[in-house]
Amino acid sequence: MSENTAVPVAVCQFAPTDSREHNRERIAELATEAARLGAKLIVFPEYSSYFVDPMDERLAAHAEDLDGEFVTGLIGLAAELAVVIVAGVTEKASDEGRVRNTVVAVRGDGILAVYRKQHLYDAFGQTESDWVEPGDIGEPAVFEVGGLRFGLMTCYDLRFPEVSRLLAVAGADALVVPAEWVRGPLKEQHWTTLLAARAIENTVFVIAADHPAPIGVGHSRIVDPQGVVRAGIGPEPGVALGVVDGAAIARVRATNPSLRARRYAVVPR
Repeated sequence: MSENTAVPVAVCQFAPTDSREHNRERIAELATEAARLGAKLIVFPEYSSYFVDPMDERLAAHAEDLDGEFVTGLIGLAAELAVVIVAGVTEKASDEGRVRNTVVAVRGDGILAVYRKQHLYDAFGQTESDWVEPGDIGEPAVFEVGGLRFGLMTCYDLRFPEVSRLLAVAGADALVVPAEWVRGPLKEQHWTTLLAARAIENTVFVIAADHPAPIGVGHSRIVDPQGVVRAGIGPEPGVALGVVDGAAIARVRATNPSLRARRYAVVPR
């Protein structure tokens, strides 16, 4: 990481639907606005390509491969705007009845990183695993923009600090968190608290994009390594712009060298 590097980033909060065409149009509109504001990395929510609530067999029926229309369109849009785009994809799985809950980071010349959700949302009365195949445990999904390193994770992964710690150990300066954080009692508080915790404990920025109300809690935001919200959105759709600042990361890590001081490693179960 260069301490002199700063990357403008945007979170785009929108409500994906069961119309793939509509979702592509909204992504293009919001990405164009974010690029106009100066963003070089633009982050969209989980399930940006296709979403139904409650989940059912339509997910698998509308899933795509990573060389399909949705990701190919993202690459073209990234080329047009000269940006990097991160978005959630409903990807075809090995089990025909389920999908992979996948996040891709793309640039105009192709895919930079792929992450398939490892911790499925089988909690709070939901059973995501009925419709989604868990991702394999593998190398952390990281990519670079403007001299800074970004790591991918998804939604429910926030409740498992090991995921973010592995990304930090892999050199991530910022965590990118597409989500569909379902509304419910105290869920907004959990979302905002966990985003700040993951930033503070790993001394990284966190860039989180959620679905808006009424299904998601909204409150997409960019959080700095001290847990301070640098930019954010309320419960409604919108775009927020912030800067991932290498100098800020270096200052926090000089004062609080917690990554160097840790005495435990993370190993898979």
